[in-house]
Amino acid sequence: MKLTPLGDRVVLKQLVAEETTKSGIVIPGQAKEKPQQAEVIAVGPGGVIDGKEVTMQVKVGQKVIFSKYSGTEVKLDDEEYIIVRQNEILAVIE
Repeated sequence: MKLTPLGDRVVLKQLVAEETTKSGIVIPGQAKEKPQQAEVIAVGPGGVIDGKEVTMQVKVGQKVIFSKYSGTEVKLDDEEYIIVRQNEILAVIE
């Protein structure tokens, strides 16, 4: 099955949180916070959204930082994805 976003939406796959810190401290499962970094899996076509012309600025494969409480979580084929609007993406990691 394949997710194809509509309008200005972007499908993200959240990056895995590290289980140990750089200094070697192990973080228990309950204390781990999901990272706000993700990889772009699919990008919608853009177009006229709410009366404004929207051009998509992210591309498949880019790593991005997104707003903490944004998007809709979706589980498909035992994989978890987040669908967000492009304006909820804060930055592209290069």
